[in-house]
Amino acid sequence: MIFITAKFRVLPEHADRWPEIAADFTRAARAEPGCLWFDWSRSVDDPTEYVLVEAFRDGDAGAAHVQSEHFKQAQQSLPPHLAETPRIVNFTVPQDDWSELGEMAVPGR
Repeated sequence: MIFITAKFRVLPEHADRWPEIAADFTRAARAEPGCLWFDWSRSVDDPTEYVLVEAFRDGDAGAAHVQSEHFKQAQQSLPPHLAETPRIVNFTVPQDDWSELGEMAVPGR
């Protein structure tokens, strides 16, 4: 799978509305056949920073994502709300779902 984590630093005046601002893009990405997940979180240390954790089935699904109309639309509609260019980590990993964190196993659950 293609596993991607991206950090988006949003302008302070748009930070509280970011989930709404990115909602159409998020819905469309999640609907892609090759999307495994597409999840936003807000930093507990910096209220202007959102972290996107996304995964796609394979390279073809990742390519389809960045070539989609909704991605092209997001390239136009999202940057005006950002304080800087998003930062990204992108890897191909040999799995297709989350693994358990064995060091913090919860016995009996």
